Amino acid sequence: MSENLSHLDLRILQQIQRDSSLSTSELSEKVGISQSPCWRRLQRLRDEGYVRKQVALVDRSKFGQSFFIYATLKIGTLTDAQRADFTRKVEITPEILECYSIIGERDVMMKIIAPSMDWYQNFIFKTLMKMPGVVDVQSIIAVAEMKYTTEIPVSGTRAL
Repeated sequence: MSENLSHLDLRILQQIQRDSSLSTSELSEKVGISQSPCWRRLQRLRDEGYVRKQVALVDRSKFGQSFFIYATLKIGTLTDAQRADFTRKVEITPEILECYSIIGERDVMMKIIAPSMDWYQNFIFKTLMKMPGVVDVQSIIAVAEMKYTTEIPVSGTRAL
């Protein structure tokens, strides 16, 4: 799909990943084209699904101490209805920031934000272990953040 994108399209995507609050005027200046063509390109990128949504990244430290915990879950055999219920419970639990189906000895990996270890211990027993099919939870606690970005590399822009 990305082979249909021009170098200018890739530069636009790179810039809006860094700062989606840029005005069309500021964006056009950064990528080196006039405002109207920049706006049209940005609209096309949105229409074609290259830009799913634009959000504000909130500084979690402003809300007090918190930890990122990566939980891997072992899941037993689920019916289609149980799988749908599991997915629904994941979606409605705000502390689960990300959730992936994985391959290996574990079946699911979650990124969870926790205010304390006591809170997380309760979360394991009151939330995770009560989800359909969950038979075991293993956790990894992140003690320091070494890199954080939401920006994905878009081909052809590494040297920009």
